[in-house]
Amino acid sequence: MSLDVSPALLAQAERGEVDEAAFVDCVRSSLPYAWEMISSLVAQLKVDGGDFADNQTPPPSEQARGQLLRALASDAIRGALQRHFGVRLAFQNCHRVAVFPLDPVVDETLARFTSPRNQLLNQSPELRDC
Repeated sequence: MSLDVSPALLAQAERGEVDEAAFVDCVRSSLPYAWEMISSLVAQLKVDGGDFADNQTPPPSEQARGQLLRALASDAIRGALQRHFGVRLAFQNCHRVAVFPLDPVVDETLARFTSPRNQLLNQSPELRDC
């Protein structure tokens, strides 16, 4: 299971719409490595400025890698994280997470980062199994 859903949150979902803050808290507690990675990149972007902040260090374990995959492969989780942090997220190679500000000025940079060309240029033999 990718999220540790409390009985109360599950009951809320069964009754109808879920409070987004409760969902975000569930993500934070269930996927701590992914949460910390994204939080630190958001902080780095705020401090350093620029078009984006990214991580290029592979996760310390397969469990951590799995957290990133679950967080960024799920539309619901990814969308909630983007709304919570006020950023756009991009993802490459099972570990290269990037945060972009919600500013149309960086749209071209985001398009380049997520392009097939840059995906191919970001490959290496040691990342083939990730």
